[in-house]
Amino acid sequence: MGKIIVAIDSFKGCLTSAEANRAAAEGILAHKPDAEILTIPVSDGGEGWLEAFQAAVGGHLVEVKVNDPLMRPILAQYLIHDDTSVIEIAKASGLTLLNPKERNPMKTTSYGTGQLVVDAVRRGCRHIIVGLGGSATSDCGIGMLEAIENLKLRIENDVRFTIATDVKNPLCGEKGAAHVFAPQKGATPEMVVELDESARQFAEESALRFGYDRQDVPGAGAAGGLGYAFLQYMNADCRSGIDLLLDAVCFEELLKDASLIITGEGSADRQTLMGKVPFGILQKAKPFHVPVILIAGRIRDKQLLLDAGFSKTECINPPDISIDEAMKPEVAKGNIAILMQKVVS
Repeated sequence: MGKIIVAIDSFKGCLTSAEANRAAAEGILAHKPDAEILTIPVSDGGEGWLEAFQAAVGGHLVEVKVNDPLMRPILAQYLIHDDTSVIEIAKASGLTLLNPKERNPMKTTSYGTGQLVVDAVRRGCRHIIVGLGGSATSDCGIGMLEAIENLKLRIENDVRFTIATDVKNPLCGEKGAAHVFAPQKGATPEMVVELDESARQFAEESALRFGYDRQDVPGAGAAGGLGYAFLQYMNADCRSGIDLLLDAVCFEELLKDASLIITGEGSADRQTLMGKVPFGILQKAKPFHVPVILIAGRIRDKQLLLDAGFSKTECINPPDISIDEAMKPEVAKGNIAILMQKVVS
């Protein structure tokens, strides 16, 4: 067996990408001590984005005092590599920064993300890559724009923005930011209607101001409409987060002598095929005819996943395990390691 690439997304609330990769590698080596294994931390722009990008390109983390989604002071980090900065919006505007009782997208703001942008530009960064995932907000990026205005930052034409997301939703409507994502952030049905109307009004006003309207561009609905603010106000490019990351690690070069890829995520189903990490890896691997095994804590729509091209789909958990038990990090690591011995035998 030649080189095995292990690139597993985080199991949210349980394992980071690096932890899942390490467990898989240990499981393989326990069965095949001489195996050549390459582990690649991965993310689609959400949880683990900074760590994955730093593992890919290097650089150093910068710590900045910003405001969290409820405008409380916190410290947040972003990455600088040469003249590029990489921002994970969840570090400043993330849902995990709030306890469940605090989650209310009528009150939360993306102001802290704007503070990270300001700091990066002032330090001389000319390419800002922003991972849009895990936000607590549904403010269309208005908070971010207010921070840029309040801090009197002038963004010159030589500064370019790239947003990384697997979300294709528009800003408004039944498939928009409020209707699809705000309930996960604490919104009631009444709030959803109000948030959607506010987003529509903001987009109409912005279109009049600029003479163009990007509310329906894929990705505008990402991160509570923060994607829209970057597209409309910063003229940002929108890329698949996993594609950006795989390009950064020169993934296609790594595939040339690979014999197997192990990828995965916490829960795999038909949504996996909508641009998530395992699907992005599968698409890169297909031209090189490298088999891709998908593992997950829960698997649904198995035949769809196999039809898409995964050579195998394997659940890491035994059928009788409880969710609480399965979510324990040490249990999950052990189950991944046990599964790997089966997979490579």
